[in-house]
Amino acid sequence: MPTFEAKSVMPVSVQELFAWHSRPGAFERLAPPWEDIRIIEKQGGIEDGARLVMVIAKGPVQVRWEALHRDYIDGQQFRDEQVHGPFSRWVHTHRFVDNGAQQSTLDDSVDYQLPFGGAAQLMAGGNTHRMIKRMFEHRHNRTRNDLARHAKFADRPKQRVAITGASGLIGSQLAAFLKTGGHRVDSMVRNPDTAQGTDIVWNPQSGHVDLQALEGVDAVVHLAGENIAGGRWTEARKRRVLDSRVKGTKTIAEAISSLTNKPKVLIVASAIGFYGARGDEVLSEESGPGDGYLTEVCRAWEEAARPAEEAGIRVVKLRIGIVLSAAGGALATMLPAFKVGVGGVVGSGQQYMSWIALDDVVGLVHHVLMTDDLRGVLNATAPNPVTNREFTKTLGRVIRRPTVLPLPSFAIKAMFGEMGDTLLLQGSRVLPKRAEQAGFEFLHPELEGALRAELGLASEA
Repeated sequence: MPTFEAKSVMPVSVQELFAWHSRPGAFERLAPPWEDIRIIEKQGGIEDGARLVMVIAKGPVQVRWEALHRDYIDGQQFRDEQVHGPFSRWVHTHRFVDNGAQQSTLDDSVDYQLPFGGAAQLMAGGNTHRMIKRMFEHRHNRTRNDLARHAKFADRPKQRVAITGASGLIGSQLAAFLKTGGHRVDSMVRNPDTAQGTDIVWNPQSGHVDLQALEGVDAVVHLAGENIAGGRWTEARKRRVLDSRVKGTKTIAEAISSLTNKPKVLIVASAIGFYGARGDEVLSEESGPGDGYLTEVCRAWEEAARPAEEAGIRVVKLRIGIVLSAAGGALATMLPAFKVGVGGVVGSGQQYMSWIALDDVVGLVHHVLMTDDLRGVLNATAPNPVTNREFTKTLGRVIRRPTVLPLPSFAIKAMFGEMGDTLLLQGSRVLPKRAEQAGFEFLHPELEGALRAELGLASEA
């Protein structure tokens, strides 16, 4: 029977390493972003008898995987065993070893057996082993990085954080990251019928917020808003985008300003669209606004947070660039074409793409939460923006596919209109000057490293 083992030294005590795995959010942080995994049922955590049911989608095929936990030893180990799924046997043992001196070792071992006996193992065993190795490299890297980021602020008290847009691409990973660090996360939801646990009900259209439930939060992270890239920019859609950003931000700002116990900080997600199309001009937080629809949206969006500032709450406006994640957003949208060899340069290819890895967006929000003197505007972009041509070549190299089929400007304009012209053919070269000055350390300052981390291709495709 094949066995896979992975060991990594972690920069924290064995108690903290074990606690990280035992907290809510650990599975969400460990699930590989390039896999389409959805949890459909969860009972308990990692203790004996805890149960997790998930669905893994492979194109049109959906595989149900049910795991049962057993052999729990507090601070030392736990096991999860497949009771229904794609393997005829899968037993994953998690062991935690005390190295002393605030160090520990994470030791994962998996005993597995493919279905249909030895023939299947002979034909697919090598690919299966590589798949498992790829997954555990991601898991151990993310665990190590998350633990190091939490350890940096170990002397700070745990916080209660309310998040709008907590089910979105950024919000879901931010919530999981904070929970594994021991913080409490309250999701702000719009439908009272689906609210559960510590969820806080709000409605940006009506201006309603459950103030009693919001009372006492330490921080609010406002990420919700209609997707700017969700379709052609008709006049009606442009109004909806603007209203969702302005009404949502104003509703949150006014609500927290009225609380008896006000949060210490409000973090508002804005966008680098504030700067407009500026060619190869180097832009920082000190740069002025550009022109056009997105600039207007961003200016009104950020201005809507003023009631919180006037109430004495620390307000930070994150101007977020192109967020790279295999789980969604721009990268996930373009991957299918690149994987079949029809990806290529968009337009002239000279337009700048100011990108940032999803884990660095999450890390930057955490850094802001923990840094009391940070306020105002911060660019949430990696320190090395690239042109579209550079991005195209790098992605092709990482996934080992040709990138010779360009997508001309006229085709972009015909398919997407103003939205395509603004988001795909124009660009800006934005640097995270204030984040770096504040001591934030990027996990992925270079594009190739970010792509390899997100796609699970540390060294090869």
